[in-house]
Amino acid sequence: MRIVFLTHNYPRHAGDVSGAFLATLVHALVARGHDLRVIAPSDGGETGEPMLDGIPVERVRYAAPGHETLAYRGTMAEAARSPVGAWRAWRMVRALRAAAQRAVAGGAQVIHAHWWIPAGLAAPRGVPLVVTLHGTDAELLGRSAAARWLARPVLRRARVVTAVSAAAAARLRQATGRDLPASCLQPMPVDVARFGGAGAGGGGMVSVARLTRQKRVDLALRAMAVAGTHLPPLTIVGDGPERGALEALAAGLGLGSRVTFTGAMPPAGVAAVLSRADLALFPAENEGFGLAAVEALMAGVPVVACHDGGGVLSVVPAVGAGRVVAPTPTAIAQAARELLADPAARGLARTTGEGWRDRLSPARVAAVCEEWYREALGA
Repeated sequence: MRIVFLTHNYPRHAGDVSGAFLATLVHALVARGHDLRVIAPSDGGETGEPMLDGIPVERVRYAAPGHETLAYRGTMAEAARSPVGAWRAWRMVRALRAAAQRAVAGGAQVIHAHWWIPAGLAAPRGVPLVVTLHGTDAELLGRSAAARWLARPVLRRARVVTAVSAAAAARLRQATGRDLPASCLQPMPVDVARFGGAGAGGGGMVSVARLTRQKRVDLALRAMAVAGTHLPPLTIVGDGPERGALEALAAGLGLGSRVTFTGAMPPAGVAAVLSRADLALFPAENEGFGLAAVEALMAGVPVVACHDGGGVLSVVPAVGAGRVVAPTPTAIAQAARELLADPAARGLARTTGEGWRDRLSPARVAAVCEEWYREALGA
């Protein structure tokens, strides 16, 4: 099949973490004999090379270079609330649609839109459409009447709609009344080969996240302050608009050298950090799925998550390999101390991670997607 991935989030260069799971899926589909092409927005005027790791990638321009800041940063929904941001988002939709129309004219058979907004809105009519909700777009349906108004035509037109978690599917059902069958609930893949077995530990705690407000990494820092020296040092892997505020918070709390900010790291670097970690903190709210939590478990690292974590609640167990607690510094600190003191926690985390290994292997997820595409073509 000739398939187009339409998305606002795809790696801009080798080793980029933005949308890295989509690149993993693309390569798995290519390995199954499919012809893949990716269409994504430009970033600050940068369109990159036309081929990335052997995959054709078209980056479309939608504004002046200094204004192309909506994609790749995890802040699109917030930016689009202003009239100027909404106008730029609509220009992005138009640019993505024009590129997708050219791809269809060139023989593309199926469009797979990742996130209903902006990619689903941009998908041209007259070609089989698969739409995947990744979490943030599903959450938007629940809080915005305007979003529901925009999404309903897209979701009606799509021949197949999928979601990465039961939580995202539930938000879709509440907002639109559309139920998804079990075959359409599938998380995105993980390069499982990077997370084999359990590491030696001894590296303290880790939080892997895009540094946005929704990830609530500030709760991890406040938990460190509450617990004092009863918790080991914390390594924060990731970058984003909240990094400056988080660094200032760490300094204000007097955490000093007990917290390290590494910035964004390529997948291999994340795997190396997890192999040394003793515990992962994942305090995000309304998460689409929580791939970082899955990666931690596959590395044999117990995880602390929060009751309002959304899709991650299907990943992190409430006992044994993890804890699911109230989103407060005290609760997170207490759960962290319990897991660090439990000698069985690492082994249980490894066992839980093994349960995800097959389901999230790139080959398996690609086979599931292949069935969606056949269904879309058959419909």
